Amino acid sequence: MTDRRDHIAANLAKVEDRIAAACRAAGRKREEVTLIVVTKTYPADDVRILSELGVRHVAENRDQDAAPKAAACSDLPLTWHFVGQLQTNKVRSVVGYAGLVQSVDRSKLVTALSREAVRAGREVGCLLQVALDAGASGRGERGGVAPGGIEELADLVANAPGLRLDGLMTVAPLTGEYAGRQEAAFRRLMDLSTDLRRAHPTATMVSAGMSADLEQAVAAGATHVRVGTAVLGVRPRLG
Repeated sequence: MTDRRDHIAANLAKVEDRIAAACRAAGRKREEVTLIVVTKTYPADDVRILSELGVRHVAENRDQDAAPKAAACSDLPLTWHFVGQLQTNKVRSVVGYAGLVQSVDRSKLVTALSREAVRAGREVGCLLQVALDAGASGRGERGGVAPGGIEELADLVANAPGLRLDGLMTVAPLTGEYAGRQEAAFRRLMDLSTDLRRAHPTATMVSAGMSADLEQAVAAGATHVRVGTAVLGVRPRLG
């Protein structure tokens, strides 16, 4: 366990250095960017190590992995973010541990989240997942709402009991005009965030960037970056 802790600590320090350097290059303060460590496929023991090292935000994308892990780590001072595509039949479980759901992309999901948040007596933060590769269907390859659907969905979240509209999230698209142009994609998200904040001034969170492109996200203005493998290493997928 000591070797694992040392490995994670060294990786975490490197990622912190990357974020700090990106902030300096962008003329931003380091405290403007929050690191979320994506712990999917990694065990609860790693989450405990992260907490000991000062990490306060962790993310998961599959409820069947996240729920038991969050329960095992319920004594830790962590905020859990759900970042995967969320089916409505998993909403009750996710609301039980997630402080924020970053993948809100349709009205049916908003209704289900609101119902379960009220039932649980909790307030759940919501980010609208924006699909910058949205086609004619209005949805992206990996979920998300098209930019044109943000306003309507944001109003729905803002008026839903038990929910709090916190901002926007995106994943750099693999297809379409932004494929291979991560910083351009993230700058487009920032423009959409500016538009959103005119109607919803407190929706200031912008979640963008992962292990390979966190620098581009920081340069564009992201407030949160989601980093997994650069901190925890590469593990086989579960399931």
